[in-house]
Amino acid sequence: MAYKQPLKTELKREKFMPQYMLILHEEPMDYSQMSPEDIEAVIREYIEWSQAVEAKGKYVGGQKLKDDGGRQLNGFGSEFRVTDGPYAEAKEIIGGFFTISATDYNEAVELAADCPHLKFGGRIELHEIQPTD
Repeated sequence: MAYKQPLKTELKREKFMPQYMLILHEEPMDYSQMSPEDIEAVIREYIEWSQAVEAKGKYVGGQKLKDDGGRQLNGFGSEFRVTDGPYAEAKEIIGGFFTISATDYNEAVELAADCPHLKFGGRIELHEIQPTD
C-alpha cells in the first residue's frame, strides 16, 4: 500500500484548534449621553472578558470598529462602486469582533456566553473560520 502524504490543511487541522469569529452586532448608540466613567466601565468589562478568555488559552484577538460606518464596496465583473455606510438610520451595526479558539461550536458558545456584549443588549454572530492556507 502506497503512502499518501496528507494535505497541508489536514496537517494544520491536526495541530491547531479551530478558530471562531464573534461578530458583535449592536444598535447605533449616542455615547454623548454617557459619562466618561461609564464608558470606561463598559470598556473595562470587555477587557476583563478578553483577559479571562486569554487566561484559558482561547483568545486569538479582537478589535472595536470605529463608529463612522465605514465603506461598502460592491462589484460584479468590471463594475465597482464604493458607498458610505451603513447609515445612522441603520437598526443594527457591527461594533467589533473577537477571534477565539475552541474545540467545537459548543465550547465557542460557552466562551461567548459570558461576553459583556450580550449584557449590553448586543447580538453575537458566531462563525467557525475556514482555514485557507
